[in-house]
Amino acid sequence: MENSTPEENFAKTGLQLPPAPTPIGVYTPYLIDGKYLYISGHGPVQNDKQLIKGRIGKDIDMEQGKLAAQQVGLTILSTIKTHLGSLDKVKRVIKVLGMVNCVPEFEKHPYIINGCSELFAKVWGKENGIGVRSAVGFGSLPDNIPVEIEALFELGHWPKNPLE
Repeated sequence: MENSTPEENFAKTGLQLPPAPTPIGVYTPYLIDGKYLYISGHGPVQNDKQLIKGRIGKDIDMEQGKLAAQQVGLTILSTIKTHLGSLDKVKRVIKVLGMVNCVPEFEKHPYIINGCSELFAKVWGKENGIGVRSAVGFGSLPDNIPVEIEALFELGHWPKNPLE
């Protein structure tokens, strides 16, 4: 893995990127400021452009919620690849904010957001793919999606050869 690029690492997952979403409000899906890439809150867009929907603890269970968070991670990767051209342009994950649409009694928010964090760790490796994180519960999210995630990345050259 040390000599693999993020693009190569993603290919090894066997997962497919959904279409990058287009804003339905007054915002931009990403913003570059110097060496930082800010990604707006994303939902779980599926390959057919439909959203996964439901509240965790009521409509969907924890495992489905974790898979929904992974799907949000894939949606974020799709936005990066669509607008920057390659996952290799991201050096590392800095911060992930995971918002979980759940019943008030639900307490396993970090478990749900691990679906996204584990994906990022596979793409950028443990050293660069795991950043700081918050995982919090909400009483509702837009369109009744189970998970919304926003992220901050550092841009930079990803050398295939560590000596480059």
